[in-house]
Amino acid sequence: MMLQRFKNRRDAGKALAALLAKYANQPGVVVLALPRGGVPVAFEVAEALNAPLDVFLVRKLGTPGQEELAMGAIASGGIRILNPSVVDWLGIPDEAIDRITAGEQRELERRERAYRDDLPPAEVRGRTVILVDDGLATGSTMRAAVKAIKQQSPTRLIVAVPVAPLSTCGALKEEVDEVVCPLSLDQLDGVSRWYEDFSQTPDDEVRMLLELSNREVAKG
Repeated sequence: MMLQRFKNRRDAGKALAALLAKYANQPGVVVLALPRGGVPVAFEVAEALNAPLDVFLVRKLGTPGQEELAMGAIASGGIRILNPSVVDWLGIPDEAIDRITAGEQRELERRERAYRDDLPPAEVRGRTVILVDDGLATGSTMRAAVKAIKQQSPTRLIVAVPVAPLSTCGALKEEVDEVVCPLSLDQLDGVSRWYEDFSQTPDDEVRMLLELSNREVAKG
């Protein structure tokens, strides 16, 4: 059977929202998007569920001289997670970790200001959090986001993505309360292959969708 591709991220969000209908109009539900590509997907989810929408930023902490090798990550809300095995293996000193963290923190804060101006991040503690991206490959960024959000004590944590490998979904199910994915594949040869239009989401669209979504929620 030929599997159908999503037209674009908004289309994928509608497919995802249909699988999350049990969370519609429930108090305490918040939808968090991994920018930038996760925002149009999450917008449709938040609109269908009548839930507030916010972004949740994650920045990888690359090792000195090997920036592609992650020794940890930072995330919205002042969260830092380190991978002790990488840190110990390479003998990375605390001063280097702090210096790299400070640089990535500045970039994370710049992006947060660009997306939400001076508004504080959404409250997570005691809430049902639906964490959305436009697809997963290895899932490393999503796992960092999951670890960061769990430190803020949500009542329930759901990862929701339109497309992902079965293996990645299986690994995430060990870490969260629920994984929702309409297109789980034995092998995933790139997320973009499952979209007819996978063009980059600009910052202006991220800001517009956040503002529009939260105006709709405010109107009730």
